Amino acid sequence: MRLIIIIIANNYHSQNINNKERLEMKKITILAFFLSLFANITFANEVNVFSARHYDSDIQLYEKFTAKTGIKVNIISGKDKALQKRIIEEGSASKADLYITADAGRLGAFDSKGMFQNSMSPAIKAAVPSNFRSKNWTGIAKRARIIYYSPERVNANDLNGMRYENLSDSKWKGRIVIRKSNNIYNQSLVASLVKNNGISKTGDWAKGVVANMARDSKGNDRAQILAVAAGEADLAVANTYYLALMLSGKKGAEQQAAAKKVKPFFPNQQDRGTHMNVSGGGILKTAPNKDNAIKLLEFLL
Repeated sequence: MRLIIIIIANNYHSQNINNKERLEMKKITILAFFLSLFANITFANEVNVFSARHYDSDIQLYEKFTAKTGIKVNIISGKDKALQKRIIEEGSASKADLYITADAGRLGAFDSKGMFQNSMSPAIKAAVPSNFRSKNWTGIAKRARIIYYSPERVNANDLNGMRYENLSDSKWKGRIVIRKSNNIYNQSLVASLVKNNGISKTGDWAKGVVANMARDSKGNDRAQILAVAAGEADLAVANTYYLALMLSGKKGAEQQAAAKKVKPFFPNQQDRGTHMNVSGGGILKTAPNKDNAIKLLEFLL
């Protein structure tokens, strides 16, 4: 629009142009107006997603969203720290509309820095239970963080009434594998234990789990499942979708065979239920396309 103002100003205040030149200037003014209008329409028909999730299923959903709404989804993928750093450094100049990541812990931490705005709509509130969202972000997918066991070395009856809290029992000494404590999935699980049992009891629990570990923590969730299948441990803590991925064969025949050697168990069924890790997204406070970001969040639910 600034270009139009300059052209109009020149058109009416220049003292040394003839009628033909004035006509040309008017044409330029009209052309600039429509170019600006077209640019605004194009800008309004997009949404910019900064995503730390790396799944083909997400891309397919974005493509379906574009096909349904005509809104183009521009995706910037990366690791959480890099994406957050870029958004913070770009500040008000950031083009990011929606930040999506794999765990509510990361969303909460980013929200505490004041990076999100109100991301709610009536549709989101109706679709997502209150414990899976806040005012500024919402869960879009969830997966249970469960216990896997070897049916060859663990009797299913031994798991009756099993709770996360029981992982610190001495009967499991030298039999448990779990990812490192800096893993966000474990941090979210520990946060739920703190909320339900308090800091002191959770601290004692963590020490008991460490004492029961079959080996030092290493690898991702699939590595824990593989350890049980290989006989290195009897119990593993991991998210549900990892087993499904392994069973699908997409990670190779070896992992598929290993996945068939373990069984899943959902703890805490007699009280608060199994812990759920939540993937979700929030609309950035500087989002240039908030309405489109809301539409995309609603579509992803």
